[in-house]
Order: sequence, then C-alpha cells, then structure tokens
Amino acid sequence: MTNTFHTVTVERAAEAYVRSRGKARFLSIAQAIRAIRTLFPACRATDHELEEIVAAACVLHSIPVAFDALTADRSETRLQS
Repeated sequence: MTNTFHTVTVERAAEAYVRSRGKARFLSIAQAIRAIRTLFPACRATDHELEEIVAAACVLHSIPVAFDALTADRSETRLQS
C-alpha cells in the first residue's frame, strides 16, 4: 500500500474556495484572502497577488466577484460579473 500526498498550492486553494462559493450571489475577495491566509499562514503572496489569483479563478468559473479588499491605493468596493 502506498500513500500519495498531493501538494496544496495557493492557486489550488483559491480554485477550491471559488468552486465552493459557486451558488453565492457574488464572491468576496476580502473573505477569500482571509480564508487562504488561514489555510496558509506562512503565505508570502501579497494581498494584491492573492486578489489576482482569486479573480482569475472567478473568471474561469463565471462567478461574479466583489473586489472589496482594502488596499493602500483604493478603498471602494467594485462588483464585477
């Protein structure tokens, strides 16, 4: 018997998170970033990089996304479908 362990990457975690929220009205980038940082506390990616990864997964799965993560250069919420 062999045991196979699959490496979970940030991209795979983002994809799984997006797919798990498929029935929601929209996906919150801020909540997605919090969930990924909880799963990967030592993640070196910036919030902006995580935002791009999650947004790409949303586009791939046709899930509306709320760009609601606060950053230094913008503070408004943007909804995209």
